[in-house]
Amino acid sequence: MDFYKSLGITTRINAAACYTALGGSLMSAQVLAAMNSAAKSFISLHELQQKAGEKIAKMTNNEAAYITTGAAAGIVLSVLATRNRGDLIEIQKIIDGTAKESEILMFAGHRIPYDAAIRLAGSKIVTVGDSIQTFEYQLEAGINQSTSAIFYCAGSHLAAPVLSLEKTIKIAKQYGIPVIVDAAAQLPPLSNLWHFSRDSGADLVIFSGGKGLKGPQSSGLIVGTHELIEAVRANGAPFQRLGRAFKASKEEIAGLVTAIAIYVAKDHEEEWNIWSKVVNLWVDELSKISNIKVSRDDVNEAGQPIPRVAIELPDEVALKVVDRLQNLDPIVEVVHDSRKMIWLSPDSLEAGQEIIVMEQLKKALAFL
Repeated sequence: MDFYKSLGITTRINAAACYTALGGSLMSAQVLAAMNSAAKSFISLHELQQKAGEKIAKMTNNEAAYITTGAAAGIVLSVLATRNRGDLIEIQKIIDGTAKESEILMFAGHRIPYDAAIRLAGSKIVTVGDSIQTFEYQLEAGINQSTSAIFYCAGSHLAAPVLSLEKTIKIAKQYGIPVIVDAAAQLPPLSNLWHFSRDSGADLVIFSGGKGLKGPQSSGLIVGTHELIEAVRANGAPFQRLGRAFKASKEEIAGLVTAIAIYVAKDHEEEWNIWSKVVNLWVDELSKISNIKVSRDDVNEAGQPIPRVAIELPDEVALKVVDRLQNLDPIVEVVHDSRKMIWLSPDSLEAGQEIIVMEQLKKALAFL
């Protein structure tokens, strides 16, 4: 049975990216098999989380790791961990609403919609610097007795008006303040699994499990120091505390462990070459269409090393082209970040779909 068809839902080809609204990424047969196997037995979820974390930590060159239900859940749990450090009395005070005030420092250039998860953990966001520039003394001035952590958003697309991660961590260590890095969409490259934590010195780093890792969409990964990962665990499920809402199932844990094992073992250079060939094909073929400008970019919207195609359209007609793509069969999803630009990415395609994307685009652009 086709599940989506039974609900009257039309599937689509994803030439956009691993977006939550499109279902994240597609899981491999090995990941699905691991989830199916895990679904057939009862276990101790405490033990499963512990053993899974140990295995992931070893695979990713980290001290410790924890699986949760998506990167946003990882933010909440990480903030809670820096607030109470796993102390049961402090955990209870947060539950009771009697805990001391908690502030999380964020650079103005890092203020994004996802930072609502920080407030969900009961902390106040204190903005450092402005959208044009930030100085070291401004970060130091923001630190006080209520500061629980500094929250840093990774990615070259967010780097311009903020301090570097290296400078941020150096200052944080001088004051004994932990640094949380949101790296949800920062895979690839593979080395990011340990770059922010082991190599750079961040205390907790959060990744989406359902994007580049191609695990269950509702999964997320936190890596970091033993001390703070244990604090994350103390706040999370299956304990009946605030993190209970972010309960990763045995199936999700099995799926993400397997997905990570596949990810660290794969030939990432070969994957890049496949993507690159698709992008070159698109550029060559779409450049033949008059009235549009087609170019190649070797990084995506989140600053990742994923090649993509930029299509610049005349007369601000991008929305019209996107609308046409939504009304073709099959539907093709693309990124449009302005009224003149459309972006195509190959990393979420299945073999052969690059040809369909190209043909559907030609149809959608036929009116130019």
